[in-house]
Amino acid sequence: MLTTYAEIYQRDLFESVIPFWMRHSIDREHGGFFTCLDRDGSIYDTRKYMWLNGRQVWTLCKLYNEAEPRQQWLDAASRAVAFLRKHARDEQGRCYFSLTREGLPAAYQRKPYGAVFLAIGLHEYAKASGDETARAEAVELFHSIRRWIAEPALLGRPALAGAPAMSQLAEIMVVTSMALELAAADPTPGYTAILEDCVAKALMHCDPNREILIENVAPDGRFLTDTPEGRLFCPGHAVEVCWFLLHALRHFSDPAAAAPIRAKVLRILENSLIFGWDEDHDGLFYFMDIQGRPPLQLEANMKLWWPHTEALYALVHAYTTTRDARWLRWLDRVHHYTYRTFPDPEYGEWYGYCDRQGKPTHSLKGNSYKGCFHVPRALWMSIREIQEFEHGDVSAG
Repeated sequence: MLTTYAEIYQRDLFESVIPFWMRHSIDREHGGFFTCLDRDGSIYDTRKYMWLNGRQVWTLCKLYNEAEPRQQWLDAASRAVAFLRKHARDEQGRCYFSLTREGLPAAYQRKPYGAVFLAIGLHEYAKASGDETARAEAVELFHSIRRWIAEPALLGRPALAGAPAMSQLAEIMVVTSMALELAAADPTPGYTAILEDCVAKALMHCDPNREILIENVAPDGRFLTDTPEGRLFCPGHAVEVCWFLLHALRHFSDPAAAAPIRAKVLRILENSLIFGWDEDHDGLFYFMDIQGRPPLQLEANMKLWWPHTEALYALVHAYTTTRDARWLRWLDRVHHYTYRTFPDPEYGEWYGYCDRQGKPTHSLKGNSYKGCFHVPRALWMSIREIQEFEHGDVSAG
């Protein structure tokens, strides 16, 4: 089964997904990437979104570094990095959310996520190109982002008297993701301490009754179930956080201490899939209220591409590191739903947005949130781990 899946992912990644973005997204005049692409790759908005540009730099450089050093991938990433270095940040070092095609500022998001993906893009680009300045820029951004998360007013988000203080799972996850990238190149105790702290903070979000990760809790870990935000569960996000935590546990200074935490994270992964799966129509819901009350998000019942990519990789990782057959059963279920729902065999790439029954609601292949990242990341990481598993190179845990 795993070998068959790896073959499917290999074809999809290198014959459909990456060729789609290489054909249609590159701005060969100004640099950077278009991401607002319709089904056939035609551009319907020329604005450039910083977090998606950083993500595409990361993707192309990741494939260059680990799959095959294709010069066209590095060239596209290099032009994008030049564009981002020139235009992506304001005089205070904050990242814009979007720019015009030429590079003029178009919008702020007042959140750190654009900078997060610029940081990991620069870091992976440094490995591909040997540009040590890019690595230093990534490290500097990492520390700035941690300050911005701790003090949102630095991004123009002042604390308001009526807004309860919250620990946000998304912020913990992005710090974990960046620390994992940096620790891979610089295994110093500082990054280990940050990862250990991220694991502890993420597990504060674990609902003790359901053993799933809630999006928002009080900073001291109290659950805020009197608000929709405090009852919010995003199955795909919980699954994604789980595989980040499993990777982070490999960096723990005390492997014995990591073992019970790993078991807990695997329980959270399974419970997130069980709780988040639509038993009537298959697929993972986008958002849920843990008490079954109405979510504020009108798209809650929709099926989106990225939760399913995260589940594919998380399940490959869970199986190859535990050899537990339950993960193969789940992988079979998620794989078959995903591949009958999202890929477009005619024009390539994947649809992003489907209704509860799995029918596409939008023809687009990219927009201001969907770009060249979740699909290729999950496919490549799954391919790599399956290949390592088949060669006996994946250790348990």
